[in-house]
Amino acid sequence: MIVQIYEINNPLEAQRVAECGVDHIGVLVGKGDFPREVSIEQTRGIFNSLPKDKKRVALSLSNQLKSIIQIVENINPDILHLGAALELLSIQDVRMLKNNFPSLKIMRSIPITGEESIEAAQEYDGIADYLLLDSHNPGDKQIGALGKIHDWSTSKRIVISVKTPVILAGGLGPDNVLEAIQTVHPAGVDSKTKTDRSDGNGKDIERVKGFVKIAKSL
Repeated sequence: MIVQIYEINNPLEAQRVAECGVDHIGVLVGKGDFPREVSIEQTRGIFNSLPKDKKRVALSLSNQLKSIIQIVENINPDILHLGAALELLSIQDVRMLKNNFPSLKIMRSIPITGEESIEAAQEYDGIADYLLLDSHNPGDKQIGALGKIHDWSTSKRIVISVKTPVILAGGLGPDNVLEAIQTVHPAGVDSKTKTDRSDGNGKDIERVKGFVKIAKSL
């Protein structure tokens, strides 16, 4: 079971999360257009601090290809996670990124809002290297970061219908990750809000440890 944790903000936090057994360590990268974005320079320092066996995941919420390409060229992440709303960053844009960076793994966020989510996931099947299923408020520029769960039955149907590995996100924490895995059977699980500290300032390492232990117990 892949465990992915967001949002890492400094090298020390990255190292502590890595020691918990997290596989994918994610940083929200940008120029400040969205809250909590970390600069390219800071992200490079975070990624350089990690053991080689950890996957460095750069999350971009931008729909500007120039900005996304700048992230890839300057950070060289293991995985580029595209979190812009589907209508703002097209499947053609993702194909272009794959063509320009053939060795780069791409994770595409898929908003779980209803039946249409299944079709959207199927369209990206075989194009993206990972699909991240997350909660979404229609009209938001980004997918996810809401701290709430969505309809897991829809996510389960997506897992069954695609070959691309699925990462389940959306309000997951130590309290519900076991049920989520048993219901959806994803390739991995993702946590941000429910593994944050209570004041929202950084990660709660005990919560991260609990999340990893439960997720990897199956």
